[in-house]
Amino acid sequence: MNHFMPSFLLCNLLISGIIGALLVGKRLLRNSLSSRMQYNLWFLLLGLLAVPFLPVQKINLALQKAPAVPAEPAAAVTAALQPANAAVWINELGVTVSSKTPSGIGSLLWLLWLSGIAGMVVWLVRSVLSFHRIRQSALPLQNPAVHRLYCDCLAEMHIKKYIPVYSTAFLKSPVIAGFFRPCILLPIHLISDCPSKEIRYMLLHELQHYKHKDALVNYITCIANVLYWFNPAVWYALREMKNDREVACDTSVLNMLEAGDYEAYGNTLINFAEKISRLPSPFAAGIGGTMAQMKKRILNIAAYQPATRKKGLYGLAIYLMLAVLLSGFVPLLTIHAAGSSYYHFQEKGKTIVPLHLDSAFDQNHGSFVLYDAASDVWHIYHKETASTRVAPVSTYKIYSALLGLEAGLISPEESQLAWNGQNYRYDTWNADQTLQTAMQNSVTWYFQTLDQSAGLPAIQNFVRKIGYGNQTVGENLASYWGDSSLLISPIEQVELLRKFDENQFGFAPQNVEAVKASIRLHTAGNATLYGKTGTGEENGQNVLGWFIGYLEKDGNTYYFAVNIQNEQDADGTAATALAFEVLEALGLWN
Repeated sequence: MNHFMPSFLLCNLLISGIIGALLVGKRLLRNSLSSRMQYNLWFLLLGLLAVPFLPVQKINLALQKAPAVPAEPAAAVTAALQPANAAVWINELGVTVSSKTPSGIGSLLWLLWLSGIAGMVVWLVRSVLSFHRIRQSALPLQNPAVHRLYCDCLAEMHIKKYIPVYSTAFLKSPVIAGFFRPCILLPIHLISDCPSKEIRYMLLHELQHYKHKDALVNYITCIANVLYWFNPAVWYALREMKNDREVACDTSVLNMLEAGDYEAYGNTLINFAEKISRLPSPFAAGIGGTMAQMKKRILNIAAYQPATRKKGLYGLAIYLMLAVLLSGFVPLLTIHAAGSSYYHFQEKGKTIVPLHLDSAFDQNHGSFVLYDAASDVWHIYHKETASTRVAPVSTYKIYSALLGLEAGLISPEESQLAWNGQNYRYDTWNADQTLQTAMQNSVTWYFQTLDQSAGLPAIQNFVRKIGYGNQTVGENLASYWGDSSLLISPIEQVELLRKFDENQFGFAPQNVEAVKASIRLHTAGNATLYGKTGTGEENGQNVLGWFIGYLEKDGNTYYFAVNIQNEQDADGTAATALAFEVLEALGLWN
């Protein structure tokens, strides 16, 4: 959750801006939209408030992949190292170069947010219990005349379900509460003091709340208040939503009345204003409210005109247009998914040089990331994709080996594991393996054996300790790094390679050196290349290719990661070829 809270706060800034725009839009369109349509606009906001907590991922074909894990034989990398191939790649390139451990702040924000939620929940529970006591003390309506009037209102509104109505001495305003078992509570003083016409207006108003499922809306808005307790813009918007709901209910009642009754209905609210009190529960809806709310409602009644069909269609068109416009913000608010499938790269204080590699990547969707340690400069192609997490497939074997060494399952001196006798599709797999041969031939069963011997808790602790990607290990220890449980972005691959190379994890130096030796691919003069490929397969097609590693040259180290994704022919071999193509264009590889 270290990336969730900062991103959630940024989303709240965006949400606050949307609320401001929505308020301005409502004011400009107040004469074009009916009161009910103005109220319905707030449901668009409720939808946006829910988006950050939904598991919605960005529309990206690569994110939908759950690739299998075939091998990338060492021969593929060896072939890519041939100078002749490199010459062909540079001729085809045409590239232009332009110049996880949770943070303390993230954890503090997370705890603060949870504390606020806890406080809100306590407040809601106290409100519910208080209202429950009022409801328990209420008695079924005894007044025959009012009860007949109530039954007439049910029939007038075509409500077939009988909604119990009670009288109580502990309320000043009539309310309706409950979604599954709704009931209406009428103050005793209103039953005895108000004329039947005014009681009818009140009952029609409460039944409008029932007809439009406002009890359910109350539950939703309460959840929004809990989750966004710290955002005053959201609180203000939800309060305005309740105001608009009462105005919409008033308008719905007016639609049922004769023109001569409009003034009487307005006078009922005016007379009722002296008895107004706040609602006894946030889950209740009623005719009462604050004086400011009553003023707005009375002005609406005074200006009320029955809506025409033309105005209704015009309002619907505007509503749909606004819905389409607001839907454009959905990708920016998908934090829950972003928290696990998107890496929020901290760019502040970093020098980032964009690379233009469209011609090199051709039809492949992907990215290239290189970090120059000496100059402290990042070179990135397609930063959005470079921040998107996908399955690491065989590139994770670097860290699987490191865990095996740290756990004592193998050692630098004795790393051989016996072949289980199963016939695999690669001949090189069908033999006993050492760490060196298993890494060179990407022998999946070797690393699966290490993982199964280590166990799920140890693996979970390990990926958290090193901050590997989304730090999510699935239940299947044979495939978690290839079935989209464990995800990592190219930028994170580079950051992790640097920490691994410099042993920032504090592991045994001999274990780190043993893994380095197993991924050493080529040494020539003053340059040494380390790397590991990865291929993701789906339905018999290679759809995901990785090549990650680092180049030690002239006293400097260059860490890099290439990731490509396509419907077919995207594999570790293609990613390796592309890596050398770019490295040569940057003058780092001959």
